[in-house]
Amino acid sequence: MSALPEHPDPQHRTGGAPLVRTVGDRRTLEFTPGDIQSEMRLSRPDALVLAYARAMMCFALFAPRPRHIVMVGLGGGSLAKFCYRRFPGARITVLELRADVIALRETFHVPPDDARLRVLHTDAAPWLAANPASADVLLVDGFDAGGLPPALASSAFYRDCRRALRPDGLMVANIFTYDPDYVSALQRLRTAFDGRVSWLRGVAGNNQILFAVRPAAPGAPPGHAERMLGRLLRPQGFGWSWPNRLLARLVLAWLSIRPV
Repeated sequence: MSALPEHPDPQHRTGGAPLVRTVGDRRTLEFTPGDIQSEMRLSRPDALVLAYARAMMCFALFAPRPRHIVMVGLGGGSLAKFCYRRFPGARITVLELRADVIALRETFHVPPDDARLRVLHTDAAPWLAANPASADVLLVDGFDAGGLPPALASSAFYRDCRRALRPDGLMVANIFTYDPDYVSALQRLRTAFDGRVSWLRGVAGNNQILFAVRPAAPGAPPGHAERMLGRLLRPQGFGWSWPNRLLARLVLAWLSIRPV
């Protein structure tokens, strides 16, 4: 069977009912047949299969031991499962708009809610606005059929994302480079974070994985995340595609062997 196209979209706001397909060792979540939102290996349900998910985990370079990780979108739970296993000292809050996606959590081996993991059926935008300074890491990965939903790419939303982070907290945003609003969204993100935005060039194809840091409190020295971003910051992103893809895999390998 030929490889299925990658088009991750866990906070998908429109479209048909989610479709689960299992072929051999692969289980996928789709809203349009062949249009993969999430993928899992049945033999290794916690592994990250899609390149964009591995790239988003590069947040560990900036925040190696977060206390609270907030995610916009559950999808098949790939990021939630990986973080639940690899960051045992972190609380994880997942914001998912679609009840029919949440209903599939057991199908994709997402652990039940407990003291460390909560999956909330809610709209991410108002939740972030109501929870300032609550997250060390914020993973934002939301689209609708037309691309970036205005509510998840507005100046107000990005300001709320910044406020939802603790000082030296990190936001990771997945935006398609071919989205008509990409350039404007990037500018709004840069404005909200005072230019503290960068990316690993070509790490996940058309998925641009953006890293934005909320600076430390006024008068305090730059924290680890801000210092790390300063080392990576380039006008057009950092590095080249194949070394960055290798870097993402090395980060996953490091997370799998480091002491917890």
